[in-house]
Amino acid sequence: MDAAGCSCGNEVTMAGATAQTVDGVLNLLRQQVRRPEAARHVTDYLRGLLAEIDRKNGWQLAEHAGYAHPRGMQRVLDRYAWDAEAVRDDLRAYVVAELGEPAGILVVDETGFPKQGTHSVGVARQYCGTLGKIGNCQIGVFLGYAGPQGHAAIDRALYVPRTWLDDPDRCRQAGMPLGLAFQTKPQLARAMLEHALDAGVSAAWVVADEVYGSDGALRRALEARDQAYVLAVRGNQAVSTWPPYGPPVQTTTSALATAIAAEAWSRLSCGEGSQGPRVYDWAYRPLRPAQRDGWVHGLLMRRHPLRPAELAWYLVYAPTTTLLADMVRAAGTRWTIEEVFKLAKGQVGLDHYEVRSWQGWHRHITLALLALAALAAAAKKGEPGVCTTSPSPFPNCGGSSSASSGRSSGCPPRCWPGRAGGAGTSEAPRPPIAVAA
Repeated sequence: MDAAGCSCGNEVTMAGATAQTVDGVLNLLRQQVRRPEAARHVTDYLRGLLAEIDRKNGWQLAEHAGYAHPRGMQRVLDRYAWDAEAVRDDLRAYVVAELGEPAGILVVDETGFPKQGTHSVGVARQYCGTLGKIGNCQIGVFLGYAGPQGHAAIDRALYVPRTWLDDPDRCRQAGMPLGLAFQTKPQLARAMLEHALDAGVSAAWVVADEVYGSDGALRRALEARDQAYVLAVRGNQAVSTWPPYGPPVQTTTSALATAIAAEAWSRLSCGEGSQGPRVYDWAYRPLRPAQRDGWVHGLLMRRHPLRPAELAWYLVYAPTTTLLADMVRAAGTRWTIEEVFKLAKGQVGLDHYEVRSWQGWHRHITLALLALAALAAAAKKGEPGVCTTSPSPFPNCGGSSSASSGRSSGCPPRCWPGRAGGAGTSEAPRPPIAVAA
């Protein structure tokens, strides 16, 4: 540790390793943008998302890059010719290459983006989990990938309420594609899952909450692909039993839970939470044979260890030899998408956009997810803590220079120790990737 109290160690080596991770994702972008000027602005946009900037809008991203005006950054979202869907495909391939494992799990969930006014594409008064109530917002449905080496998001879709599609002039003003049909959130999720699976993404499980698990068409689509799933459902979800697992009866998930014997419950952890292992009581009951030999439809039940009246239910489609512990771990993996949302909004500005158009929304969200994938890749590689402040010509640019490559000649006082520990400071840690931005 030097006199300034920094435990960064070999600073050049550490910053260089981080810069290499950034260069990897920047190269993905350069392949999709032909014009040199556009490529420079798009890559500067991504660097800004990875940088230590409080609010990652056009003005502050431009300031960080050393631009005199935000127009170059704004053109990234509204003018330059590049395909957000192609970048999305590159994002998915990058995440699988960096984090892919046979035990990987696809996770579906949604998040809200509170908005003022009525012009932002898809905005409406609807339930917003971010607010915890009904409010004016946009809703994005996301597909995440979670594995032992980390988790990230690989796809996104904007939910557009019917009220929008009933107003063609409003859709045209927002730049929505002609002839766009209404799709429910489960339909959006199904399209993203099919796109990922068609592209060769290997997943041990698909997991999602009740909004998606209660959709029979989504479940049947996964079953047609022989794709195992653990999907949350409500207590009134209709289920049926069939020999040899029971008489041919139709009932509900909550009714089956009341018939579970006391000794059939097992106390297991479904993963680590912010306060330690998340331990619940779990029970499983096979319901009926699947059309595929050796597979079964079943019901997984979760009970709070201290408040037994608090129950949750999951429909399971899996081989008959699947262990209870494996189902429980899959069910617990759904929390990773919440971590993705938290990191994406807090670190790479997922919700910092100031665009109203269909194209602008998809472009910003895609770039933010690509930036988040870079963070996940850096974390997997165990890249150590690095200094996050470098000289800047701008007083309010978050302490980073647009010319910085992540290599600093000195060790400024603001740094964080990284995974290996060391001296701490009173400031919140920033991702190690930020210095390379």
